[in-house]
Amino acid sequence: MRRTPMELAALATAAVPGLYPVAFGPSPDDATDFDSALLEGADGRKWRVRSPRGTEASARLETEMLVLRAFGPGVRAELPFQLPAVAGTVRLGNLTTCVYTHLAGTVRELDELARGGTRLVRDIGGALAAIHSLSPSLVDRADLPAYSANEFRQRRLNELDQAATTGKIPPILLRRWENALEDVSMWRFNPTVVHGDLHEDNLLVDDGRVTAVTGWTDLRVGDPADDLAWLVASNEPEFIDAVVSAYHEARHEPVDPHLLRRASLAAEFALAQYLVKALSLGDADAAADGEDMLAQLAADIEAEDAAQEAERAAQEESRAAGQAESASQEEFTAAQEGSTAEDPGPAQDVPDSRPDGEPGGAPSAETATDGEEDDADGSPDETPTPIVVAEPATDAIPIVDGHISSGPTR
Repeated sequence: MRRTPMELAALATAAVPGLYPVAFGPSPDDATDFDSALLEGADGRKWRVRSPRGTEASARLETEMLVLRAFGPGVRAELPFQLPAVAGTVRLGNLTTCVYTHLAGTVRELDELARGGTRLVRDIGGALAAIHSLSPSLVDRADLPAYSANEFRQRRLNELDQAATTGKIPPILLRRWENALEDVSMWRFNPTVVHGDLHEDNLLVDDGRVTAVTGWTDLRVGDPADDLAWLVASNEPEFIDAVVSAYHEARHEPVDPHLLRRASLAAEFALAQYLVKALSLGDADAAADGEDMLAQLAADIEAEDAAQEAERAAQEESRAAGQAESASQEEFTAAQEGSTAEDPGPAQDVPDSRPDGEPGGAPSAETATDGEEDDADGSPDETPTPIVVAEPATDAIPIVDGHISSGPTR
């Protein structure tokens, strides 16, 4: 059942004696579970009212009352932000409505937080670190759940099975989440106190500083990545990196290498949880919204996978082309080396044995005569000198039986 701000103001007067609202308006909250309003009383004081829409949400409000009582003055003094206090309650049927003292600051949109500057970024990271550094005894005293890393993973697997039974989760998302949950290495983390419902609507900001943290309905010991899911879903990479850096700086603990990966999974899986809750409440409009968001997420992941596959194929093609070019270069180099080994090199020039001043044409008459005299004596040289015949500048000199003839005389 939905309640208007006017109806919530009327409930507040029953919960807090002496409260007379003179102004009221809606307050941001989880629209699936709660109706909320801000009130101003006749004395100028401000109040916040939260009314549950179902029994489960009512149980969460009662849990928050236990949590806030567990935060004693000593614990509150150590936190870098303020906590709400319950001023009064009123019960209608089986639903409990709570009225809280108003805290300084206002809720900001996510993009406003991303543009908030360095001081705000450090405050957000510091607030996260302060929550995760709380003593688990707070959770024990409030009799709230505490999970080991493996117990938390198994709980998430059970929730996945429940979501799958609706038949409304795209198969690509079921496979993606199941594969992540079966990767045991991802789920080796140190459990901490977790806010459990942290997002921009539960942060109050004033003058660029985080002044208060609200919405303590899901406090538990579990995976710290759950408190970063809203941050990862912001799609503001620089903002995410800056907040996480500030978180690790304030936390003084070893860096969890899978923290953001689990946070991303939690952000995706929150859509399935939203759908399951809407179906259980019989809220057809919310269920339709959940299906639309899941379908869009599936389409985005398919497009991302296709782009990554195309990039891998291009890299493989480039690698293969490089290997082929390298092999071709090696073959060319081997062929060049083989050709060099077979080639004896350039021919050596034969020294010219002719007397200085002889023309480069036919051999001299003296040389021919000497050859004839050797033949006449029958004592030719033991090693005949090869005779190179060049194109004569005058009449051709005939060769007879391998010897140069004196030829016709002029």
